[in-house]
Amino acid sequence: MANTGLVLEGGGMRGLFTSGILDVLLENGVKFPFTVGVSAGACFGVNYKSHQIGRALRYNVQMCGNPNYMSMRSWLKTGEYINSDFCYHVVPTQIDVFDWDTYAADPMKFHIVCTDIETGRPYYHDLKKVDYTGLEWIRASASLPIVSKPVELDGRKLMDGGLSDSLPLRYAESQGYERNVVILTQPLGYRKKPMPMLWLYKMAYSKYPNMIECLRTRHDVYNAQLEYVEQQAAAGKVLLIAPPHKLDIGRVEQNPEKLKAITQLGRETGLAMLERIKEFLK
Repeated sequence: MANTGLVLEGGGMRGLFTSGILDVLLENGVKFPFTVGVSAGACFGVNYKSHQIGRALRYNVQMCGNPNYMSMRSWLKTGEYINSDFCYHVVPTQIDVFDWDTYAADPMKFHIVCTDIETGRPYYHDLKKVDYTGLEWIRASASLPIVSKPVELDGRKLMDGGLSDSLPLRYAESQGYERNVVILTQPLGYRKKPMPMLWLYKMAYSKYPNMIECLRTRHDVYNAQLEYVEQQAAAGKVLLIAPPHKLDIGRVEQNPEKLKAITQLGRETGLAMLERIKEFLK
C-alpha cells in the first residue's frame, strides 16, 4: 500500500461517478497514501480526504437551478458561467461546510493539476490545507476555457488541469507511486476527438500561443495518456476503473435525478470493484 497511488480524472459532473466510488471506499475504510486529482477529480476528490461521504452530490443537488451557482446570468454578470465566489467560497464555508480540520489531519497527500496558460504546460500543487487560497487552487484546476477566468497563483495564470494533463499517471509515478488505481469518467475504449471551434479559442487566447497549441493537441495528448494507462494496466501496475457505458450527463448538468443516477452508478461500480481494490492495495 505504501507505494500505491490514486489518480482521478476530471470531466465536470461526470466526476460524480468518481464521487460514488470514493464514498464506497470511505465507508469501507479503504485509503491511499497519495491521490492526484484533475478538475472535477480535484473538486470532488477533496471530500475523500476530508471524509465527507455524500457531500459532492448533496451540495450539487441543493444548488440545482440556483443562478448564483452556475448560469448564463452569472456568465453575463461576472464573466464566469460557474460563479467562482459563490461556488468556491460561499458553498464550502456557509452552505455545505467543508471539514478543513479533518482534511488537514488525514495523512494522505492530495495533489491537484492545473494548466499554466502562458507555458501551456501542467502545473502541480500539493494541497496541504484547504483555506481560502486552497479553494482558489481547486478553482484553478477546474476553470474551463471561455466560461471561466484564469486564476493567478504562484505568479502564474492557471486554468483547467485537464487541458494539459487529464490523466496524470506519469506524475503519480514520478512521485514514487509505482502502482496506481486510476478512475476514469469515460468508458473503456473512448478516444477524444479534436477540439471543435478551435477558432474561438484562438480568438479568446490570442495572447497565449502556448495555450492555443495545448488546446490544438489536447486530443492527441489525452489519447496517448490513455494508451499508457491501458499499457500499465495490462502490465499489472494499474487497476483501471471506468464507467460501464457513456455517462448520460452534461459537464454542467443541473438535473438532480441525473446527478443522483451517476453517483449511484459510481457506488455500484465501487462496490463491484471493492475486493479487487483491497487486493491491489496489499
